[in-house]
Amino acid sequence: MSIGMPDAVSSVLATALDGLATRQNVIADNIANVDTPGFRARAVDFESSLASALQRGEMPAGGITPTSVPTDAPAGLDGNNVDLRKESLAAMQTQFQYQMVTRAVSDRFSMITTAAGAV
Repeated sequence: MSIGMPDAVSSVLATALDGLATRQNVIADNIANVDTPGFRARAVDFESSLASALQRGEMPAGGITPTSVPTDAPAGLDGNNVDLRKESLAAMQTQFQYQMVTRAVSDRFSMITTAAGAV
């Protein structure tokens, strides 16, 4: 996702939005397959790669690609390991995080617009 500004902060915000959107899609897939025998839930991690890139001070031009990995939650008798309560909580948390990051993007654009108007 490009949010129009080719600087480090915008790259971090875009990476966070992409990662959270990917996580929301994976959670939705997990929930949709809660009754599918043999289905293995997946989780998305992008925060550790993002934090590592920030600590090194080098954000890749294309951002960080979120990774989806199978969870190690125990499976039921049908081989399915989706925990509906856990997935529902993760969906709400991800939605809240997405709202916070979109607010940061909006505030950033407002600040740039204000600064540009003051010139």
